[in-house]
Amino acid sequence: MAMKKLQAEIDRVLKKVSEGVETFDGIYDKIQSTTNTNLKEKYEQDLKKEIKKLQRLRDQIKSWLASSDIKDKSSLLENRKLIESEMERFKTVEREMKTKAFSREGLLQREKMDPKEKEKADACDWISSTVDELSRQIEMAEAEVETMQGTTKRGKKDHAKAERIAEREHWIERDRWHIGRLELMLRLLENDQIVTEKVMEIQDDVQYYLECNQEPDFEEDEYIYDDLNLEEEEELYNVGIELNTPSTEGI
Repeated sequence: MAMKKLQAEIDRVLKKVSEGVETFDGIYDKIQSTTNTNLKEKYEQDLKKEIKKLQRLRDQIKSWLASSDIKDKSSLLENRKLIESEMERFKTVEREMKTKAFSREGLLQREKMDPKEKEKADACDWISSTVDELSRQIEMAEAEVETMQGTTKRGKKDHAKAERIAEREHWIERDRWHIGRLELMLRLLENDQIVTEKVMEIQDDVQYYLECNQEPDFEEDEYIYDDLNLEEEEELYNVGIELNTPSTEGI
């Protein structure tokens, strides 16, 4: 009886997911088809409401995926991935809208900046976009870990899967460490406590980590930020204190 009730609740939630995705896709298509800026902004707000509804449904699905009472989790996994796909689409829309807003309102102002201020603004933009991308990598890695943990049968050890989970958790930790470094750099840069040139000197190394950390032969440079002496500012800004020492455990 309890399982029937649970299954009915699952069916109800999955139906809501289907309806929510259909609504989301309809609004997304409107955003893509209109050239009216005001309409685009309205549709973006509508899209945000829908993605929040889907995220709440995703949270419920994740709790069921973690439950040992449910044996067949294929439809739950499929719907969770579907929601996460829509989340990625929303992030793309949000990023595009912010970029266009910046282009409209900030381009003239930036053109009036002196070269040094423009370099600083560009560096701040680069740091922010890198943090966003690392955060996206963390979300994807966490979703992968949850999926693997949800499909592991109780009492049965899968060494390859356990190794993969440990590897993903290691890189989640490393991504968070880099985010801590970058956020501290951003604060220092905004407060003129670090020169733009110093920040841009490490851009290629950070970009290499960002783009290649999943490659089989990737070797991380743990000393990228050393020349910036960030440790001296950590306590003041309360950033990175817990993650100021790179960990190599699990690899």
